[in-house]
Amino acid sequence: MSGAIRVLVVDDHAIVRQGIRQVLDDADGFAVVGEAGDGTAAMAAAALHLPDVVVLDVSLPGGTGLEVARRLKQALPATRILMLSVYDNTEYVLEAVRAGADGYLLKDSSPAELRDAIRAVHAGESAFSAATARQLNAGLRQEAQRREKEDRLAQLTSREREVLRLIVEGRTNKETAATLGISHRTVETHRENILRKLGVRSVAELTRLAIETGMLRENVS
Repeated sequence: MSGAIRVLVVDDHAIVRQGIRQVLDDADGFAVVGEAGDGTAAMAAAALHLPDVVVLDVSLPGGTGLEVARRLKQALPATRILMLSVYDNTEYVLEAVRAGADGYLLKDSSPAELRDAIRAVHAGESAFSAATARQLNAGLRQEAQRREKEDRLAQLTSREREVLRLIVEGRTNKETAATLGISHRTVETHRENILRKLGVRSVAELTRLAIETGMLRENVS
């Protein structure tokens, strides 16, 4: 069909591929140009058919859908990718976006929602089901909060970071002074500066911030 959106359907279940094909065949404006059941076949089919949109399952044998999405974006940057999944947790949605997905739809979406999502990503828009949009927004907020905390930590000098590490490990000012070979008063000054720079008021808040930004794990490794 001239002017139809060329779609490649990638899912490891033949019955799912058949269902998607039927949904698209039942409406004008779509042409399913190929199908694939794993990552290797998906890449080969995409190179052969040059689809406008790839409807891509998150879970695939021989490489996850997320890996396939990354490879597709590198090989065919103009091709749009709509992920299909049974998973609506935040990390899956965020990873799909990071991999280059233009949309993320749950498999229990209606045929009309699937068609609308394909049209949207083909037009250069994003397409997310209500549940995944909420997960994406929540994940983006969490990432922004983590980056803001990391930016605050970056304000600390190397000595202040050493003092902070010992504080959150439960060391007293006296123990911290002995460990670092500095005076008790100097430790108190560093501690005051740390609290001011990080905008916290207690050791409990310092510890939580250090855990959330991965600082404790960095020092253990």
